[in-house]
Amino acid sequence: MSLCEHALSLFRSAVGTVRPAPMLKKAVKLQGDGCPQLLVKGRTFPVKRNLYLVGFGKAVLGMAAAAEEILGDHLVRGIVSVPLGIQESLQQAGMQEMLLKPRSKIQVIEGAKNNLPDPEALKGAIAIQELAGSLTADDLLLVLISGGGSALLPAPIPPILLKEKEKLTKMLASQGAAIQELNIVRKTLSLLKGGGLARLAYPAQVVSLILSDVIGDPLDIIASGPTVASSHSVQDCLQILAKYNLLHNLPKSVETVLSSSPTKPTASEDYSHVCNIIIGSNMLALDEAKRQAEGLGYATLILSAAICGEVSCVAALYCQLIQLVCLGFASLGEGPLGDEVRRNLLQLAAELEIPGLNLTDFLQALQGLGRERPVCILAGGETTVQLQGTGKGGRNQELALRVGLGLNRAQATETGSFLGRCEIVFLSGGTDGQDGPTEAAGAFCSPELVDEALQEGLDVEAFLSNNDSYTFFSQFQGGHHLLVTGLTGTNVMDIQSILIRATERS
Repeated sequence: MSLCEHALSLFRSAVGTVRPAPMLKKAVKLQGDGCPQLLVKGRTFPVKRNLYLVGFGKAVLGMAAAAEEILGDHLVRGIVSVPLGIQESLQQAGMQEMLLKPRSKIQVIEGAKNNLPDPEALKGAIAIQELAGSLTADDLLLVLISGGGSALLPAPIPPILLKEKEKLTKMLASQGAAIQELNIVRKTLSLLKGGGLARLAYPAQVVSLILSDVIGDPLDIIASGPTVASSHSVQDCLQILAKYNLLHNLPKSVETVLSSSPTKPTASEDYSHVCNIIIGSNMLALDEAKRQAEGLGYATLILSAAICGEVSCVAALYCQLIQLVCLGFASLGEGPLGDEVRRNLLQLAAELEIPGLNLTDFLQALQGLGRERPVCILAGGETTVQLQGTGKGGRNQELALRVGLGLNRAQATETGSFLGRCEIVFLSGGTDGQDGPTEAAGAFCSPELVDEALQEGLDVEAFLSNNDSYTFFSQFQGGHHLLVTGLTGTNVMDIQSILIRATERS
């Protein structure tokens, strides 16, 4: 197999391990006939035909289908709030296993067109609210949560109207409020977010199964934490509104709710009836890719599952890493050239501020890999693209194209002059199968890409300046470098892989 085929195989393995059905079946089991118990990641919960299910998020339909298959007749009733059109999309993609069976006990409500709360999503949230509020101490509520859940669970505290809450959120966003600030305001004004759903379901036992699409897997941020105690108070919300000069421009209903809410965080509230379990994350996907890469004979390291920052800066980091590995194969990793690349890497890492990344330790581990085997470096997270043009693309395709350009330029430098002694492939793909408004999940590249594209009359820099990576990859070599998987029914952000094999010994 070629390096390209290996890279594609690793990506598919990583995504396969966080698909709803295998993920749920790994995490949840029903055992025992006489006194059946639900076994969730080592914890047991007695089941007496008293099991209810709710869910919200982009990957929840597939999770619900798998859960119903596991739970069988023990499931009394369920409601899931999922994106508009998802059932039709999965049907067309031939992904029957992600759809509920005929005569399912789970009601599906579609809403949140374009990932924005709307009256349909509100209808789903109200139905979930009513079900949770009707439960007793004998009941068990299984909550399925994935990315996109926040927009699918809008339940403003009365008398606030959905359009009033959305208007306030848009005003904050237009003033430059950070996503964390927006989430604090949303949670403060919501019945179900910030632990509201768990409080409503009390005294029933609540078990949340969470598919994380957020860097660091923070339980209170994923879908705005409906089953997690909020660490913020009304005071925090008021401070944010004051910071953006919105305190005197609030709808009357918002003023009413804020003035009647407790000003201190209610952390003392009892959440002992709640069990929150992350069953899928970027790191789980990377671990599977690492296992597969080692099976293919690669010396493999995971850089981070929290790669974030502007795509051009992340591309520069990957290009420097690739140069360091190639210098290592040429036995020059420990000399002045290697030192120069390491300095560049540490500076880039400091600029990116990647959470939890200890680059010094990683570089030491890289140094210890030896030169006998090909090298695989895996990473995941979510980059951002500063739009300057009007082209079509996504962050993964743009990242791959920028790495291709960076490696081409590096070949003209002393530290990059050894790239030609290695075979190199870089791949970046979105685990949901959709990168931006395109049908591709991402793309892959090699140092030869720029020169090969010029032979076809394609100027990489011109495409990048217009943020037109998808058009480039569609035209280049008949679209051969596009990563096309179709909808995957899951989402744990993005995955990158770097594969390097020495072709000549120095």
